[in-house]
Amino acid sequence: MTELSRRLVETTDGLRLAVYEQGPADAETVVLVHGYPDNHSVWDGAAAALAARFHVVAYDVRGTGESEAPDSTAGYRLAQLSDDFRSVIDAVSPDAPVHVAAHDWGSIQTWESVTSPSLSSRISSYTSISGPDLGMATTWLRERGHARSSLRQLAHSWYVFAFQLPLLPEAMVRSGVLSRFVGGRPRPERDQVNGVELYRANFLGKLVRPEPRSTDVPVQVLAPRDDAYVTVPLQTEAPKAYASSLVTKAIDGGHWVVEKSPDLVADEIAAFIEGAGAR
Repeated sequence: MTELSRRLVETTDGLRLAVYEQGPADAETVVLVHGYPDNHSVWDGAAAALAARFHVVAYDVRGTGESEAPDSTAGYRLAQLSDDFRSVIDAVSPDAPVHVAAHDWGSIQTWESVTSPSLSSRISSYTSISGPDLGMATTWLRERGHARSSLRQLAHSWYVFAFQLPLLPEAMVRSGVLSRFVGGRPRPERDQVNGVELYRANFLGKLVRPEPRSTDVPVQVLAPRDDAYVTVPLQTEAPKAYASSLVTKAIDGGHWVVEKSPDLVADEIAAFIEGAGAR
């Protein structure tokens, strides 16, 4: 397989996810997971670069792009998102573990799989960009010794609390306020509205009971220096106590570095996969 192809994968709760593949079918598989308010296309540039060497898979997370959406907030909980990831990799790489790279909410949800005792053996390496594990992040924010960094991160995260409110986020989307806040290319209104449920389904529970889990999967954290939403200290320091094989690196760029600098991101992912960090 060298050209882009599309298939539908059914989830454990009966939804269909749109999954896109390119690159040689017999090469190692790299799965790319997008965040909010994007769909799989945010990875297009990096996916094309990686497809010269890898079997590259990207998919529209539930509620976005060409994938179906659940009919309740509960359908966006982390455990279900992890089940979706399992369904995808079972379909595209049933007999071999995969490498994963994820951005923003894609990264947050992928930590759930990377730290899952029943799923981590299916993952050979993980590159996280601009999306910390919620349990690790909450624990780090509560620790003493870096109060200034914690307060700075909370200031960056004001929208997380706004998204818990009824009606307001949807009004922000439909008025165009959220698009102006996010910046960059236009995003479909459907993706923006549905994605708010990710915040409602998961954040408050993790704030009350963070319960971070550990992992032995080789992890690379790429932290954009000019990220407007996730600070470098949170990205690089929060996982230290939980990832036994961790590499962290600050890179040039803002929050949407995966789209703005796809070759840089692809090179960093490929180097980590091919280096000693990946098993």
